[in-house]
Amino acid sequence: MALRKQPRSIARELALLSISQIKTKGDKLAAEDLDDLVLAAIRTLTIEVQDNLEAASAEVKRGEDRLLNSETRASDLDSARVMIKEALEVSRAAINRLGIAVEFPEFLQLTSKEQVREYATELIATVYNNRQEIEKSIEDVLVAWQLSRLPKIDRDILRIAVAEIMYLDVPEKVAINESVELAKRYSDEDGFRFINGVLRRLSDRINNRVTATEQDNSEDLEVTIND
Repeated sequence: MALRKQPRSIARELALLSISQIKTKGDKLAAEDLDDLVLAAIRTLTIEVQDNLEAASAEVKRGEDRLLNSETRASDLDSARVMIKEALEVSRAAINRLGIAVEFPEFLQLTSKEQVREYATELIATVYNNRQEIEKSIEDVLVAWQLSRLPKIDRDILRIAVAEIMYLDVPEKVAINESVELAKRYSDEDGFRFINGVLRRLSDRINNRVTATEQDNSEDLEVTIND
């Protein structure tokens, strides 16, 4: 985390990591203590680290078995190398998540707790209270995909961004850029590119709709004046 990151950026990250762990909904969420959100965020990171390490361990074991059982055939050796490489990549991701979990509480001390808490809880509450509309807006701009098929972290990044755009009056460019940064941190290269494309299509659709409405209103006003 950059030490000069703004409170709202921290709040987005906190909301992203804690949203799956927080069970309180709606207005009651405003009473959530910041420590509870931090605990939920760290719990999410811990679960992901454990899952990644288990996946890496299984991949290493498969690679070892392939090496031991092979007769040094090139195809077997190549396959084993691929497995080990994938295991190292998953392990690297787990280490990165662990680093984030360790630095998160300290980082929160460097900014305004009240601002972080208020916006994080507002984001989570907005997603919960408008979930159906938010998900429909996302589904409408997905191309050859279903929201349920996306990785969970990508779904939550999209939900938060759409909540900001549709209900919290955050400029579209800001919401998109912040979502891309979150995706770079918690998803992968394909993930952040995909999220950027989905949100830009949503932005285009919203702007086209606004333009059409303004044009209709202008035409109605012209008719009224002529009458």
